[in-house]
Amino acid sequence: MLSNGAKKSYTFRHELKYLIKSWQQEIIAAKLGCFLEKDAHVKNGIYTIRSLYFDDRINSAYEEKLMGTAERKKYRIRLYNYSDKKISLECKNKQGNYIFKEGAPLTRDETEKIIAGDYDFLMDRKEDVCKTFYYQCMVNELRPRVIVDYERIPFVYDLGTVRVTFDSNIRESVLTGSLFDEELPYFDVMAPDELILEVKYTELLPEFISDVLTTQEAVYVAASKYVMCCDSIIRRNGILL
Repeated sequence: MLSNGAKKSYTFRHELKYLIKSWQQEIIAAKLGCFLEKDAHVKNGIYTIRSLYFDDRINSAYEEKLMGTAERKKYRIRLYNYSDKKISLECKNKQGNYIFKEGAPLTRDETEKIIAGDYDFLMDRKEDVCKTFYYQCMVNELRPRVIVDYERIPFVYDLGTVRVTFDSNIRESVLTGSLFDEELPYFDVMAPDELILEVKYTELLPEFISDVLTTQEAVYVAASKYVMCCDSIIRRNGILL
C-alpha cells in the first residue's frame, strides 16, 4: 500500500498501454487465453464502456496530460452498455506509471442532476470522491467535456491481480441528448484496424505476458482515450469547447 498523503492509503496499480492492430489482437488473445481467463462478470466476453469526462474552465486535465505532468486526476461518470443499472462517479489518479481509482455509485437521477449542474446532494454522500468532485465543480468550474465510447474484451489473472483488456472502436461524442442514448452521433478517433491493449497489475507482471507483448511487437504508448477524443473535437471545431 502506498499513501498519497491523505488520511487513506490506496493500492496503486501499474498501467501499461500498447497500440496494436486487429490481427495482433487475435494472436495475443489466443496466446493469453492459454493462461488467463475471460472476466466471469462479463456476459458474452465483451461490453461497451461509456465515460463522460469532466474538465475545468482551462482544460487542466487535457493540458496536464499533454505536458506529461507526473501527478494528475481525471473525473468521469462511467456506465456500461448504455444502461443505468451500474453508474459510477470516478476519479482516476495518476502518479507516474501508477494509478489508483476512487469511485462512488450513482443513481440515474443523481447522474442527471450532475449533468444539469445540481451538485449539492454530493455533500451529503459519505464517499470522499463525491466531496472532492463537488469542490472541483464549484471552485474550478468542472463541467462535462466529452463522451468516450469503446468496446472492451477483458482477461484476468489472479496472481498479481493482472487485468488485460482490448479496447476497440474508440469514438467520441458530445452530450447533445441523454447520456444513456446509444444513438448519439459520434466520430471515430482511431483507424478501424487499430486498438488499445491495456495491462494493469498490482504486484509483478508475469513473464509470459511480457513475452507475448514483446514477440508480437506491441507498441508501448502513453495513450489517453480522453486526450485522443479531445484532439478529435479540436480537429473538427478548432477549439475544445
